[in-house]
Amino acid sequence: MIPNFNSYKEKWNVQSDDVIKPGLTAIEEALARVGNPENKLQVVHLAGTNGKGSTLTFLESIAKEHGLRVGKFMSPCILDVHDQIQVEGQAITEAEMNQVFQQILAAGLSGKLTDFELLTVAAFLHFVASNVDIALIEAGMGGLLDSTNVVTPIVSIIPSIALEHTNFLGGTIESIAHHKAGIMKPYRPVIIGDLPLEAKNIVYQEASKKHSAVLELNHQFYVEQENDGESYEYNDNGFRITKLTRTMKGAHQADNMALAITAFLEVATTIELQVSKEAIQKAVKNATILGRFEEILPFIILDGAHNPASAEKLIETIKHEFPGEQITFVIGILADKAVKEILHQFEQISDCFCFVDFNNPRAMAAQKMLELSNASRKAVLEDYVQFLQQQSESKSRTIVSGSLYLLTEVRSRFKNS
Repeated sequence: MIPNFNSYKEKWNVQSDDVIKPGLTAIEEALARVGNPENKLQVVHLAGTNGKGSTLTFLESIAKEHGLRVGKFMSPCILDVHDQIQVEGQAITEAEMNQVFQQILAAGLSGKLTDFELLTVAAFLHFVASNVDIALIEAGMGGLLDSTNVVTPIVSIIPSIALEHTNFLGGTIESIAHHKAGIMKPYRPVIIGDLPLEAKNIVYQEASKKHSAVLELNHQFYVEQENDGESYEYNDNGFRITKLTRTMKGAHQADNMALAITAFLEVATTIELQVSKEAIQKAVKNATILGRFEEILPFIILDGAHNPASAEKLIETIKHEFPGEQITFVIGILADKAVKEILHQFEQISDCFCFVDFNNPRAMAAQKMLELSNASRKAVLEDYVQFLQQQSESKSRTIVSGSLYLLTEVRSRFKNS
């Protein structure tokens, strides 16, 4: 369920299905009825297990610093449906969403789409109405059969591939890579991060079929830490940018930064835009994203690590940022995730866990998570707001993680309190 989306469906009497139905036929027919807005946009398309949101955020910051008007479509939401569709960093307003729904109703799309397909149509319509220079589109799930895969992008980006959504995408790295590689389009380049060998092979096979150039991290372009231990140097065939510093924590964010810079160079070439190294330096320093090692209170960190690969990155960041410190985890996870594996990863660096229930029909019960945990100090937490306030006041380092939906709820409750 997409928070606050139903209010628009009810207001405009537009029906859509809240289940996942992979496939492109329905959305292609729907977009044809509203004039194929996706074909009027310059697009960068992102798919991958982890790193999409961070790479998109770096890319958005770089594009804006070069004077481009940027639209972005992301999932899941941070607070509610509005923040999934943004122009110039501003969420779509109620009035703008109403205008979009008016078009959707007039085109007779009621009852023909799933919720996410309907939202995808809304995003394309809003971006065209807002005259964006570039639209950054994040795949919702997989790629090949995802409703966003109707675009012909300037460039595609696949930051990472790991096991996820196995009930829809298959239970092997190869099958998941097949879905992610499905976003590639003929004669359009794809930029990839550090992928497992079996995933990389699938990407290169698909690229060969589509005559798409593959730009691979640590092959066609590089990012390396400079001697000061703080800044980074980017190098793409001799195009060098030095003294790159980031606000976003974690060594993996240097890779996401490099992916974004490489993508922007492709965009700049296509739309004939002069690249400014100074603008890129400023943009990557200013780039921030909610739910990525985000300090919501002193000593309280939110991070949306919701699969084993992102849990591993979070552990690396914690070790680097807080070496030797006692960590308390507050955890809520969706039941269809690799819950046991994620918990056991976190247990490598902490023995203190609090499990919480949160408002999502797919959430695993806190008591069930407690039973799966091997930690010796563990409890089900009834009032996490009060607990986190106490942890902050006592300067006890606490990480809230497991689901982006939990982070949304935590952020909302603190905002209201």
